[in-house]
Amino acid sequence: MSIDPRELLTSIFRAAVAAADPELTIRKHLPQKPKGRTIVIGAGKGSAQMAAAFEKAWDGPLEGLVVTRYGYGAPCRRIEVIEAAHPVPDEAGLGAARRLLDKVSGLTSDDLVVALVSGGGSALLPAPPDGLTLADEIAVNQALLASGAPIAAMNTVRKHVSLIKGGRLAAAAFPARVVSLVVSDIPGDHPALVASGPTVPDAASRADALRIVETYGMNLPEAVMAHLKSAAADAPAPADARFSRNEVHVIASAAVSLEAAAAEARRHGMEAVILSDSIEGEARDVGSVHAALAREVATRDRPFNKPVLILSGGETTVTLRAKGKGGRNSEFLLSFAIGIDGVAGIHALAADTDGIDGSEDNAGAFADGGSVSRMRAHGVDAKAMLAGNDAWTAFNATSDLFVPGPTGTNVNDLRAILIGEPAAF
Repeated sequence: MSIDPRELLTSIFRAAVAAADPELTIRKHLPQKPKGRTIVIGAGKGSAQMAAAFEKAWDGPLEGLVVTRYGYGAPCRRIEVIEAAHPVPDEAGLGAARRLLDKVSGLTSDDLVVALVSGGGSALLPAPPDGLTLADEIAVNQALLASGAPIAAMNTVRKHVSLIKGGRLAAAAFPARVVSLVVSDIPGDHPALVASGPTVPDAASRADALRIVETYGMNLPEAVMAHLKSAAADAPAPADARFSRNEVHVIASAAVSLEAAAAEARRHGMEAVILSDSIEGEARDVGSVHAALAREVATRDRPFNKPVLILSGGETTVTLRAKGKGGRNSEFLLSFAIGIDGVAGIHALAADTDGIDGSEDNAGAFADGGSVSRMRAHGVDAKAMLAGNDAWTAFNATSDLFVPGPTGTNVNDLRAILIGEPAAF
């Protein structure tokens, strides 16, 4: 029985997102109730949905505050939800960070803090140290986004230019016990790197941050560089006694979502292979490599026999060369489309599992062997669009954008490549 390739790819995306649904995952990781108060805090593009799920699952008293991206809110009864800007911080995020620090101050050892952390929290929690301003933190964020540095490197820098990241929010909650429930969007699922680890410290030092700044040629404000060179930038170490009673649980990740996507493919009677859940690198380069692999399968049945669904996850980066529209998934896919131009039987979807790729309203896009010719028919030069970081414009011209809306979770990028004629399925 045949199935429309885009319908199938959409069902694959939905299965991946469903596997990271907070309502399914939070119940499995509820902490023991405390003698004292239960305070819920959180930040990230999935924090509001996580807060709503926690409210449903928790049968005791609680209060709290979480911050999420504009348009990503969810109705909560006892936990306040604040919306702020992403990917560039704003005053609303600055105020939210201050309120989160206030929320966890003055607690006792009988109290419990539940931290709901997901990707996107870094930009949503600007908290510049003394001597720095929100403008300085915005400049750091813009330099990081334009640098092409991997997310782990970016968050190492971010945590050293903050009063709340790098475990500092958990330190502020001491002596209360802090239990962090983390939805990971980080290749390798290191919880200290998700949202720059507001409640989870790691061993990266300010010397590491300075090396990253130098390696990627970032031009940061003088005040920021002076701060990074001072002891004031040092973040608390993982061995700090203030963290000894805390717990950290990764409750959703790209690895789990990719397995769910593969299971959905097999439900439709086709084989699925997962290349990796932690692919990083320049989006256009990763797209070219995926295209070469897809061509090999389509034309020579190696290294996999068609029909097959090839899956990968992780987080690529985009080094900005111009001021076009688009995010890393659409840039990946435009490069991929150029690489499979004219090859029949290849259909692909690349999308961010949070529902938004870059600054526009699409999660990603669809592509096939005819994408580039359709763009050409609409007066769009695919290679010129790629050179100008303008993948959104290219896919918008052919109505190939994928716009599912905010999903309420965030386990990084999903790349699904279907090889074989639709009738084969």
